[in-house]
Amino acid sequence: MSSSLVVCEVDESLKDKLKKFRFRKETNNAAILMKIDMEKQLVILEEEYEDISLDQLRDELPERQPRFIVYSYKYVHADGRVSYPLCFIFSSPMGCKPEQQMMYAGSKNRLVQAAELTKVFETRNADDLTEEWLKNQLSFFR
Repeated sequence: MSSSLVVCEVDESLKDKLKKFRFRKETNNAAILMKIDMEKQLVILEEEYEDISLDQLRDELPERQPRFIVYSYKYVHADGRVSYPLCFIFSSPMGCKPEQQMMYAGSKNRLVQAAELTKVFETRNADDLTEEWLKNQLSFFR
């Protein structure tokens, strides 16, 4: 029986891109969208976005396929301070193929480690992906 959890490797060029993204100097919102190449069992870059809101990013996500997102967010705190948290978001919408969900879920931790991120969030409904949702998630990291 092949019910073993498949953990995909992270593409080397993607690791480099994630490292550069962590140290970017720009102050706008930006995102790296990643997917799994099912045949190669490899997490790869799908698209990069500069100056993109969560609403715009949500429109870029496929309806019935999981995706990994690293989002650099300009966070203006209630007291006026500004920070730029890097958020890892695992989008796994309802209606995905179970084998796809398993492969993504099994590979998430390896990707989080490769990206060296601590703010890790999950959503099962892309409609939840709003600025309000993100601020609520980030409120746990004060």
